[in-house]
Amino acid sequence: MLKRIIGAAGLAAALTVTAATAHAADAIRFAVTDVEGLETLQREYGPFADILKDASGMDVELFPVTSRTAAAEALRAEKIDFVLTGPAEYVVMRKLTKAYPVIGFSRPDYFSAIVVMADSGINGPADLKGETVAFSDIGSTSGHLGPMQLLADYGLDPRNDVKSLHVHRNVGHEALKRGDVAGLGVNYRSWTDKVRAKDTEFEPGAFKVIARGPDLPNDVLLAGPHVESAVVEKVRDIFAERSDELVTAILKGEENQKYKGMKFLPGVEDRDYQYIRDAYATIGYPQYSDFVGN
Repeated sequence: MLKRIIGAAGLAAALTVTAATAHAADAIRFAVTDVEGLETLQREYGPFADILKDASGMDVELFPVTSRTAAAEALRAEKIDFVLTGPAEYVVMRKLTKAYPVIGFSRPDYFSAIVVMADSGINGPADLKGETVAFSDIGSTSGHLGPMQLLADYGLDPRNDVKSLHVHRNVGHEALKRGDVAGLGVNYRSWTDKVRAKDTEFEPGAFKVIARGPDLPNDVLLAGPHVESAVVEKVRDIFAERSDELVTAILKGEENQKYKGMKFLPGVEDRDYQYIRDAYATIGYPQYSDFVGN
């Protein structure tokens, strides 16, 4: 997150902040919802924060959060200014905190898919009616919400037409191979790169994708409503002016390889996340005011 004392007095003067709003203008506190612990946060996002600090003239404080709920509470309490989060988390944070999109972090090939065994005789989602389907953690954008909505897109009621099993993707993959589940709802890129590619027992051709969803909304950098608009615009400009450097810095993190090939998207809007809101309704949370599975 972002909080520190502004190193560039000129920027502070340009902002002409009042005493009541000075804190928001002279500090940038930055959080990431899927990174726990300060040490890990500094390792994964330290180089990124250094560039942001250099370009903005403001000190940047990386602020660790223990959960997405903690991040929302910190935003509401104005303890953090910006938070990088996923689509499912964004929808709830928007509802709870009025935080808004600043920059989209694109994730190439970020879509959900339904996978079956190639010799299973299952050729489409309708064939999964009455069967058990494995999904990732409850609340996962690409491993739960996305696949559930994908089944709904094909005319199934995923809450009643299939039996849901929530397990780690590796466990679900093995269950699919054993025949314990008939289908597997996955983040396609994560499954192909981290699971199928490492399978020493089955060739890739042993699996078949019977449904592929649309590219999912992107991860997004949010600003709390308390942050001065001039600061938000300054941050947005930095992403445009030093895009290549920031991408390189992010990709230094081992856990950030999901962003390989990424592009920053300054035009991201709230309406881009309607598919996720639809997915929340599909799984029985039409108010999308709670972090499912928290």
